[in-house]
Amino acid sequence: MYSDEDLDSAVASGALSAEAAAAFRAHIAGLRRTPAVDEEHFRLVTGFNDIFVVIACALLLTSVGSIGSTKGAWIGALATAAVAWLLAEFFVRKRRMALPAIVLLITFVGAVFATGFLLLNTAESSISIASFVAAAAAWVHWQRFHVPITVAAGVGTIVAGFIAVLVVMIPSAKDLVFPLMFVSGLAVFALALRWDMSDIKRETRRSDIAFWLHLLAAPLLVHPVFKALGVFSDQVTLVQTLLATALYVAIAMVSLAVDRRALMVSALGYILYAFTTLLRNSGVVSLDFALTALVIGSALLLLSAFWHGSRRNVLGRLPSSVTARLPPVRS
Repeated sequence: MYSDEDLDSAVASGALSAEAAAAFRAHIAGLRRTPAVDEEHFRLVTGFNDIFVVIACALLLTSVGSIGSTKGAWIGALATAAVAWLLAEFFVRKRRMALPAIVLLITFVGAVFATGFLLLNTAESSISIASFVAAAAAWVHWQRFHVPITVAAGVGTIVAGFIAVLVVMIPSAKDLVFPLMFVSGLAVFALALRWDMSDIKRETRRSDIAFWLHLLAAPLLVHPVFKALGVFSDQVTLVQTLLATALYVAIAMVSLAVDRRALMVSALGYILYAFTTLLRNSGVVSLDFALTALVIGSALLLLSAFWHGSRRNVLGRLPSSVTARLPPVRS
């Protein structure tokens, strides 16, 4: 089985021409008889060996961290980061395994952040400094391994560091954390769209990078908005539920337009909570969640079944200057 990353590597090495790689992708898409663009592919597991390696890595990294922490908490975190990098040298750089690459990257960046935070835990700016150090570590990791999720990990740590700096420098900014999250989400979403527009046919690694950026932008955008609507309250009203539903429909339209489901998935928990709470307050206690899940789950399955047709309708209502930058709908 050949992945898009394998084909890109073959093109880069000169073993395969770009035209031949494109023809091969078109041939495979035709065999599958499904729209390659609309399926939103990304590499996660190439085989059960990925899962086996991840389990083994988790055991090793946990033990290294535990042993190192006996000499100091930051030493355990630093040792974990070092071992995660060494493991990536073999399983990512040489073996090119998808799931271990993701897990080792997250472990490495998280361990670097923990090292900085534990060393500076007495300083008010420890979170911000540790975040920027972790972002730098993510950049170095990207230069070495080019794991698609690395860009999102680095951007996420920069966002965390930026918000932490503002809170430290301006104490009143604590009341603006959620608006800052929303603004950051817009910036990350714009960055994700930029990566998407550089590969609207979704045939290269750039599409994978955009996927993870969308996954990061989604909670940053969705959480502050639903919190502002008050859906976390124990007394959700009908008006709040209707507003939340209207917002979810708007999110679905955006998801259809850009052909990314991350926004809808991130908002799903909020809409489920809003409807469940409304039904509970209305006296439907025993079946509140079941009824909510039945209605929303059925609607999402229908949308999934008719995703391509729905995208076609949405794109048909947008200006051609916009649709030219969005993934096409393949019949």
